[in-house]
This record gives sequence, structure tokens and C-alpha cells, in this order.
Amino acid sequence: MKKNNDALRLVFMGTPDFAVNTLKTILKHNYNVVGVITAPDKPAGRGRKLNESAVKVFAKAHGLNILQPTNLKSQSFLDQLKALNANLQIIVAFRMLPKVVWDMPKYGTFNLHASLLPNYRGAAPINWAIINGETKTGVSTFFIDEKIDTGEMILQKEVAIDPTENAGSLHDKLMGKGSDLVIDTIKLIGKGDVTTTPQPEDAISKTAYKLDKDNCKIDFTDTIHHIYNKIRGLSPYPAAWCVLENGDDTIDIKIYTVKKELEDHNLEIGTVTTTKSTIKIAVKEGFINIIDLKLPGKRTLDVKSLLNGYKFNTEAKVR
Repeated sequence: MKKNNDALRLVFMGTPDFAVNTLKTILKHNYNVVGVITAPDKPAGRGRKLNESAVKVFAKAHGLNILQPTNLKSQSFLDQLKALNANLQIIVAFRMLPKVVWDMPKYGTFNLHASLLPNYRGAAPINWAIINGETKTGVSTFFIDEKIDTGEMILQKEVAIDPTENAGSLHDKLMGKGSDLVIDTIKLIGKGDVTTTPQPEDAISKTAYKLDKDNCKIDFTDTIHHIYNKIRGLSPYPAAWCVLENGDDTIDIKIYTVKKELEDHNLEIGTVTTTKSTIKIAVKEGFINIIDLKLPGKRTLDVKSLLNGYKFNTEAKVR
């Protein structure tokens, strides 16, 4: 039996800005969103003021029913979720769901993931695609199962990665493409025309590991291309970093934008050279020319602005 828009009762689960765009697009297409599940408010800043998720802020502004469970297996939450009488759940940048949640709706629970699965399963697919020098990535929708990002695929859409773009610009491209893919997926489910493709169990796929301080640190002994890709793949968030040794200062700095300059030189790797308007770091095949960076406790600055108030000595180096 064919279904239609009026028969679909959707629950949307998500937390960050990436998810907001999808929820906004779902509402624009006049689907019936009976509930929004998002992360609990978290204390933030010096005053420890409770910070609401981007999805909650948007959902409140549009008068949507919001649930913020701390425990997805708690009976009180499960009772509230069941009372919504949803028949389809949509997940965008949320957390892993227990089976009792994803198995609840009649038409299933599907997830939007910002990669071409089975590649880049995991927490940071946008960042790792750039870090690894990919020339394309994409978005995938798939039905949730017991494991992370392994369910049967519904739809995929490719997106080219520009050689100079960073994680921020790719995030925005995938956010738009992903929203469209979610609508296409809902339409298929609504018509009863959805077909799925199992992800190959023996696929040798690249992983989108969770980002932490260790894997965001720049290794200046690596190739110039890998260093360049790492910096743009972590910009603007969480940002690639390194240790600057400059006279009596030994500080962690974040680097956001660079250019690579292929050039022969005899300098030790990590040597910092400056002019009135440039900061360059010597690497194997040339120099990493820094455009934007951030010192501890300071705002992000372009190099020329930084050099107006911060001096590098002739022995400065990074590691």
C-alpha cells in the first residue's frame, strides 16, 4: 500500500548546526515532525550558563515538541518517544541509539552520514576526507542497525572536494547536499519505493576517527602535501596545532590557513623564518607559508596583524 506525506509522522534526532539545516528543509517540505530529540543543555563559559544545542534553539523557534534525554534507555524517555506515535525516525549528527529506540517506528530509522559509505565511518568524516587528500566525498543515507554506520544504504550523492577548501567550506557543501538527500529518502519511504543496498562486509574502508589533541598535532617531518591537507582538514575546527619555541616562549599555537611553497632549502625542518608580512616554516620539500594563526588567549589573526605586536627571534622553531 502506498503511503503519503500526511501519513508520515517523523521524529528528528540531531544536535549541531549541520543537523539544523536538514530539519529546516524537512519543515519546508511540510512533513509532520511530531518530535525533536536533541542533547541535554550543557554548562558553558565562565558563568557556566546552560548552553542549548543548535537543534534545540531552532526547534523552540518553530514550536516543535522537544525531548532531551540523558539516558536513551530510560523507561520515561521510551514512554515519551512511544507516545509520539512516530512511524519514521531521522538521525543527523546525533549519538548511537539503542535498538529499542531505532527499532521502534514502523518504517524504520535512517541516518544521514557525511561520507560515501563504507568509507569514513565514524565521528569526523568531513575532516578526515580532507586530511587524507581525497578529491571527492559525499553524503549517504542508510537504515540504522546494531553497529556504527554499517546499516543498509538507501541513497548516496557525490561531492567534489576543491584542492584549496577547508573543513568549514566542505561542511557547508555537504550540509546542503545532505538535506536534499534526506528529502529524497523520505519521499522514497513515503511512496513505499525504497530499496536498500547492504554495505560490503569485507570492504577495506578508511575510518573517520574521533579527533583529539594528539591526532590534531602537526608533524612537520611529514610531506608538505600531508601537512597542508591536515591544516585545511582541521580548519576552522578543531584546528591543527604545534609547539612554538621562540626565545623564552614555548607555547601551543593553532594554525588555520596556509599556502605550500615547493622550494629547495638547507634549513632544519621546523625552522621559522619571518619578514614584515610573512611567517614560513621549513619542511622537507619547501615551506609552509602561514596565513592565519592563533596564539594562546588571543583571537585568530592574519600574519601581518600578528607581526605588528609579536616578535620572532632568529632561533624560532616549531615542533
